[in-house]
Amino acid sequence: MDIHDKSRVQWACRRGMLELDVSIMPFFKYEYDSLSDTDKKVFIALLKSDDPDLFNWMMNHGEPADPELKRMVKLIQQRNRERGPVAM
Repeated sequence: MDIHDKSRVQWACRRGMLELDVSIMPFFKYEYDSLSDTDKKVFIALLKSDDPDLFNWMMNHGEPADPELKRMVKLIQQRNRERGPVAM
């Protein structure tokens, strides 16, 4: 997936699990454009993970083995915490 094809990245953010949508969609909406190209690639790699894994990582019930994915999960959690709740 191309990091500049925002419509495809946005589509990949839609997970069909409310808990993931509440975490991932606002991050994409408010933070994606400000990410470096490297971080955009890591974010896209994270989106290729299975929903159960993403759910566990976002809810702090484990973490990715890959350090870059782990860093991205922490970044998503941090930015979402700083921004506070938003309407999707």
